[in-house]
Parts: sequence; structure tokens; C-alpha cells
Amino acid sequence: MIRAGVALRLIAGVRRFTGARDGVSAVEFAIVLPLMLLLYIGGVELGDGLAIQFKVAETARTVTDLTTQYVNIDSRTMSDILSAAAQVVAPYPSSSMVVTVSEITTNGAGQGTVTWSCSLNGTPRPQNQSFTLPTALQAANISLIFGEVTYPYTPQLGSIVTGTINISQSTYFYPRLSTQITAPTSATTPVSCS
Repeated sequence: MIRAGVALRLIAGVRRFTGARDGVSAVEFAIVLPLMLLLYIGGVELGDGLAIQFKVAETARTVTDLTTQYVNIDSRTMSDILSAAAQVVAPYPSSSMVVTVSEITTNGAGQGTVTWSCSLNGTPRPQNQSFTLPTALQAANISLIFGEVTYPYTPQLGSIVTGTINISQSTYFYPRLSTQITAPTSATTPVSCS
């Protein structure tokens, strides 16, 4: 009898346990919470990264387009153009962003060389360096303005996983007012020219 009573109590306890629904929501929440946080934080980081990618592309186009609007460009003007990149990339910090503008001139065979180059927070391309243009731009005896921007993006929360990501963009524009732009002779810090 004693054994039968213990068995009945055990069976009754198992029935109560299987019928209890008190902690189901808390368990489900504990299972789903890490996944939802991961999706939320990942979405915020992805959105921020895409916004910076857009700003970098816009910066490359802006500094290149501004440069093409001159026939002769002096060092002060070039410094102002390159420094304007900080306004375009705002509200993101621009202190470590590298902005370089170069003039590429082709010979009769369409092979490019660097005529001059200026850079903000970086090293300008060496003068007379060979430069391979995209096939569509390999025309004879032309000049192009080549703008390039590199932004070291460090995600706020995901930097442990990804580290710093270099987001780069480059673009080509033809000079607007002449076939070639006279090079800046020198520039002031932090802009350097070659």
C-alpha cells in the first residue's frame, strides 16, 4: 500500500508538471532574446556601415568634381577642396580619412601616367608613375581627374568580430574648362602634393 501511494503521488506530480504553463513565456523569451539582440545590433551596424559607404562615394565624387572646375589650381585651393571632404562625410569623423586627387594623362597609346597628385592625410601618388586606366577610359592623349577616398570604419559594437573595415571609393572625371589642369606647386599641412 505504501508503495502504491508513492506511485500515485508520483504520477499526480508528473501530471501537474506536464500541465503547468507558468514559466513557458519566460523560457521562450530567454531563448529568443539573444537572437533578437543580435539581429537588432547587426541591423544598426549594417545601416551605419551603409551610410558611411554612401558618404565615402559622395566625398570621392565631390572632391573630384570640384577639382575639374579649374584651369589652374593653386595649393591653397587644392587644400580647401580636400578639406571640404570633412563637410561631406559629416556627421562621421574624418580625421583618419584619406582623400587623394590626381591628374592622369595618357599618351598616344592610351597608357596613363600621373601628372600630379595631392592627398589629405595620406601620401600622394608619385609624379610620372605609370597608371592603368579602365579599358573604357584608355583613349589617346587625354587627361582625367582621379579621386579616391579611403575611410577606416570601426563598428561601434561589432569591432570585436570585424575589426576596422577600410571603405574605399574612386571616380574619374574629365576636366571641364580645359583639357588639362595646371598642377598645384605645393600645399600646406596636412595636404601634400607631388
